[in-house]
Amino acid sequence: MSYRVAVTGAGDLLPRCRFPASGATLHVAVSGGPDSVGLTLLAHQAGHSLHLHHVNHHLRADSDIDARCVRALAERLGVPVTVHDVTVDAGKGVEAGARAARRAVLPIGAITGHTMDDLAETIVINLLRGAGRDGLSPMVGSPTKPLLLIRRSELRAFVEQSGVEFVTDATNDDLTIVRNDVRHSVIPVLNRVAGRDVVPILARQAYIMAEESSWLDEMTLNDRLLTLENADCRELRMWHPSRLARWIRLVLLREDVDGVHPPTAAEVERVMTVIRGEATATELEGGRRVARHRQVLSVSVSAPATLRPNE
Repeated sequence: MSYRVAVTGAGDLLPRCRFPASGATLHVAVSGGPDSVGLTLLAHQAGHSLHLHHVNHHLRADSDIDARCVRALAERLGVPVTVHDVTVDAGKGVEAGARAARRAVLPIGAITGHTMDDLAETIVINLLRGAGRDGLSPMVGSPTKPLLLIRRSELRAFVEQSGVEFVTDATNDDLTIVRNDVRHSVIPVLNRVAGRDVVPILARQAYIMAEESSWLDEMTLNDRLLTLENADCRELRMWHPSRLARWIRLVLLREDVDGVHPPTAAEVERVMTVIRGEATATELEGGRRVARHRQVLSVSVSAPATLRPNE
């Protein structure tokens, strides 16, 4: 039997949530941590029909605890849950392998608990990667990221007040993971240098960049409609380099369903070498490969995981 869990503070957060329109069931990616649990509670409070999805990567000895936590949450709310057991291919790094494994099993359009803090951290990471304009407006406008106007601390306080159980992943303190290092080391330094909290500032810049990118997309609409399969490398070689570089970024962003691999300047240049005929293929982050055959380009993504879904 489904029932609403009365949660203190939901009224303050719900107006800032950007959930898809009511109607269809929302598929929710739930790790068991406070962000995804908070996302689930808010979506439930908003009256949405939910189906929870938990991906067990089996990277920690106690990972089954997370799965049990998510199952308990689903039972408490009276909603269905699917636990996806996967085997991660760490050949390109554990982070990338785990991300690719999640992408392989989660339904298209599944919402995630990324907050404004995640947005700010991603901007910093993409800036260090040289990801360009599109890398400075990651996730903005994505229907799968409804909590970008909410701070991580707000969400955790909301979940703690609810009394709903959540898990704490010890690997979030592992500074060998780039995102964790940015979260615990870089952002505090930026706060000190700026003399204020930089997360809202970075988030605001992301929205400004997104607006400008939207305008630029309108100005180059014909380029945006051009797909790899319809593009002739001989014609592409005649384009202005800046126009070609932007088209490459747009194409690769379309292939990046997670929104976490905006192409770097180096990757764009490598794709250009393929277009110019100086190489037949190149490897990109996220297990992607761009290849040329008879003047036509294609993008393929390596299959990262062995899947064993369980209801």
